[in-house]
Amino acid sequence: MEQSLRIILPTYFILYFVIAFVAKSIMVAKRIGKNPLVLPNDDSAYGLIGYYFKLTMIFMFVYVLLYAFAPTIYNYCLPISQIDNTTLKYVGLGLLVFALLWTVIAQGNMKDSWRIGIDTEVKTELIMTGLFSYSRNPIFFGMIISLVGLFLITPNALTGVFFVLGYVLIQIQIRLEEEFLTNQHGHNYLTYMQKVRRLI
Repeated sequence: MEQSLRIILPTYFILYFVIAFVAKSIMVAKRIGKNPLVLPNDDSAYGLIGYYFKLTMIFMFVYVLLYAFAPTIYNYCLPISQIDNTTLKYVGLGLLVFALLWTVIAQGNMKDSWRIGIDTEVKTELIMTGLFSYSRNPIFFGMIISLVGLFLITPNALTGVFFVLGYVLIQIQIRLEEEFLTNQHGHNYLTYMQKVRRLI
């Protein structure tokens, strides 16, 4: 199984990035006439969260590549042997597949409102249907599930750090977006918050 994982993991994360970010960005940009990537590059708290999240994703992808070409890297990342078994690896793979499908569906539900970051220039539609009727942040939920999947497949201290750091940064980003959406949509968003949970 280890040999298969060396191929599956980098392939999966490349596909996830291309499908969930690059392809979606291109499609939305063509329809709305602007880049949907609106993360700031300044020294604000919001800009810092985006910067650290990008760093986390880069380091995670580097780890996956190293695992593919030099699998012994796993042994130097403090493996957690108690949960390192074939059953949990299959669970992790299942979570990765679920995360990708869930994220793609959620992005489809967002239509032209999809952004990477907070768009302060264009008022986007408040999406409350599809997966957004079950989760206020289904895309972030999918990203968290993918982090759990990676951790279960290669359970060690480093992938544990990726999960914890990614989870914390996502939670902060969610709250920044909630504040923005409350200001933008007012009572409609407050009512939506009361009906639908933050993640699931």
